Amino acid sequence: MLAMAYGHVYVARIAMGANDQQTLRAILEAEAYDGPSLIIAYSHCIAHGIDMRKGLEQQKLAVQTGYWPLYRYNPALLAEGKNPLLMDSKEPTLPLERYIYNEARYRMLLQSNEERAGQLLQLAQKDVQESWSRYRQMETES
Repeated sequence: MLAMAYGHVYVARIAMGANDQQTLRAILEAEAYDGPSLIIAYSHCIAHGIDMRKGLEQQKLAVQTGYWPLYRYNPALLAEGKNPLLMDSKEPTLPLERYIYNEARYRMLLQSNEERAGQLLQLAQKDVQESWSRYRQMETES
């Protein structure tokens, strides 16, 4: 089960631009957790080749496409008989290309080898869908 994967570590994945309330909740829970905590935060940077003024919008797109699902894994919930994994993202609502082609690192391949870029996009979209399904399955396990 997921508890064995993470042990007794609080783990959260956040993106402030997508959900600032979830970000705050995760930080507060991590601080309150009696044990080690790990917060994995989406951090846009200039190397992504985006207009940095639109960084928070890009974070939101990453979540909406399913590329960056938001969750909290709180082992303290095990003591209450609850599943420690809480998905804070909604199902992906946008195709992955809406997110990735905003970034120069992905557009470069599209410009240099459109066919290969299309193949990789299909594989990446499939990976997003499979990952999302795994997270949802883990969330419903008790």
